[in-house]
Amino acid sequence: MNARSVRPGRHVARASLLSIRHPSVAVCDDATMRRYGFVYNPTNDLALEAWDEAAGWCAARGIEYWGCAAEERDKIAEALPGSEVLFSLGGDGTFLRAAAAVAEQSVPLLGINLGKIGFLARSESFQLSSALEAFSEGRWNAQERMALRASVQRADGGERVFTALNDVVIARGSLPRVVRLDVAIGESHLATYVADGVVISSPTGSTGYSFSAGGPILDPLSRNIIVTPIAAYLATLRSVVVAADQVVTCTVVDGEETVISIDGWIDERLATGERVRVSSAPLPIRFAELHGLAPFWDLVRQKVDLLPR
Repeated sequence: MNARSVRPGRHVARASLLSIRHPSVAVCDDATMRRYGFVYNPTNDLALEAWDEAAGWCAARGIEYWGCAAEERDKIAEALPGSEVLFSLGGDGTFLRAAAAVAEQSVPLLGINLGKIGFLARSESFQLSSALEAFSEGRWNAQERMALRASVQRADGGERVFTALNDVVIARGSLPRVVRLDVAIGESHLATYVADGVVISSPTGSTGYSFSAGGPILDPLSRNIIVTPIAAYLATLRSVVVAADQVVTCTVVDGEETVISIDGWIDERLATGERVRVSSAPLPIRFAELHGLAPFWDLVRQKVDLLPR
């Protein structure tokens, strides 16, 4: 039996199969084979082409592989156990969805940037085959990145817990009205912000929304939490960096349609009086850092040069 493509009419890679759980997963019949996973952006033609290329590369080398669209959370969770690596084929949004999948597992994450700026994915689209080759030959190191744990404490006593690689954002919804947010660091009240919102960021997320809101860029291997208000009215504290063992608490004092956003893709409403407690997550997210890549601060300079002036 041949591996079936998830997109009819595209290139089909050949591999010996035991079974196919769903059209986007190929499972080989040799238990000694290596196993790579791929998460891709289904709306990006470059990502679809990259998935075809990756499938063909793996099949030609006898490597077991599977692939899912980034929003197929249940299918990714089903296919991930036993994988050596999870490749993200897309931009930062795809990478963050992949990070959510590996948050509770030790599978390393390796990004191929097919978006625009892409601070998270370290390899570009034309480097896909070389990245696959480098990983398969062991030319990589594991990097542990601090993640965030967000506990949403509801007015009815309920609780929802999320893991974020980049940031937790508490902000106004669709209405063009500011919200009033109380922010505390540990037992100390920091400020009451009248603003569009507050970004609570990890070091990895410091190049994202936090940076856009005026926060600093931190070394991604550091262990800190950044708190940055968004368009705050008459605020003197624009951004603070606190230790990773602190807990940042944000309480909604006033604000219609206030929302919490986890890494920019999980959104829920917050009511007045509800609070969000953000701390470092108990487990880091592992990045597969290929040998020979430019240092982080060189990457920052290169990416900033791509930003519109």
